Formats: sequence, structure tokens, C-alpha cells
Amino acid sequence: MTAPMTTDDVEILAQETIAKRYFETTEYRLRHRLHDGSWSAEMSREVFQRGSVCAVLPYDPVRDSLVLIEQFRPGAYVTSMTEPILNGSSPWLMEIVAGVVETDEPPMEVAVRELKEEANCEALDIFHIMDWHASPGAINEPVSLYCARVDSKDAHGVHGLDHEHEDIRVFTIDAATAQEWLESGTLSNATLIIALQWFALNHDKLRQRWT
Repeated sequence: MTAPMTTDDVEILAQETIAKRYFETTEYRLRHRLHDGSWSAEMSREVFQRGSVCAVLPYDPVRDSLVLIEQFRPGAYVTSMTEPILNGSSPWLMEIVAGVVETDEPPMEVAVRELKEEANCEALDIFHIMDWHASPGAINEPVSLYCARVDSKDAHGVHGLDHEHEDIRVFTIDAATAQEWLESGTLSNATLIIALQWFALNHDKLRQRWT
């Protein structure tokens, strides 16, 4: 088995910021090592610079319920209007709490803060689950997933920050409903699907941990 390739096996020949408004896009001219040990030809690729994101699945073990949110997403709107997959779907997506990690900000602190801002919940306990690439072919958006113990009695209403144009509806579902949604195949948000799949596998362990 060959040694795994690393960033040392990529050569950046040039890079340029080609768009920078609310988000930023960078063009990279690069080449990379091939599996046979040689080098690829030079190529040009644009990368959408979204940045690190922290997501948190809030769980209330007393009520055996999960806290979810719903909000408008412009990318989902464009998809619903133009793409053959998810054409005609709603641009309001069910999600779990999430937020962008700023420079030198501990991801867990982001998870705790966003949990309060978006869902009006305090993290009574919280732990890290896993990290993944959201869409590595074109987007720089690593996602770090956490699970937090919460008291869901105040998890309702509309929350979010006005200056960020957030209009976030908060609601709860029980564990059985989460399982039904997974089995039905009707969910369309990848982070929510990953979180609920993890929850389905670890539901009993969570209840043992927090009850």
C-alpha cells in the first residue's frame, strides 16, 4: 500500500481572488501528484471560500426530543428554480443549529453560542462527533459536528440576529419522528441527514449518558 498523499503533493503555481463580496472565490493554478508518482498537468480551479462551520445537534434526553430549526436558503431557492434534482422544492430548509467559525475561535464555543442565538437553548453538556468536507470539489467548507444536551422547554418561536437577516423558526421532534424522516428519504439537508443518522445509531448510548 502506498503512503497517503498530503498537501506536500500539491504545488500552487498562482492564486488570485476573483470575487469578494458577501463570500469570496479564489482561482488556483496548480498541479498535484498522480497515483503513479508522476505529476499532473497544470490546471485552473475556482474554490468558493466559505470557511469552517460548526453544527450542533441539540438533544433533550428527558423529553427524548431533538431541537431543529427552519430558515430560508438562497442556494436552495436557485436549485428549486433551475435544477433537475430538487426542482420545485421549498427553499426553506429544516436544519440543525450551525454557524461560521471565525479566525482563532474555538469551534465548540461557536457551537454553544449559535445554540443560544438560533434555538434559545443552553448547552448543558456538549461533545464533538466528527468532521467532514461539505463539497470538496468546489467549496472550502469543513464542517465540525457536535451533540449538546439541552432542556427543550423553551425551544420554540422565531430567533436569530437581525443584522444577519436571520429569521429562524425553532421546533422539536421526538426520536421516533426523526427515524421516520430518515426512512422516508424526504430530508434534503446533508448536515441534518448526517446528524440524524448518527443519532439513530447512538440514541441508546445518549440516553445512558445523560439519564
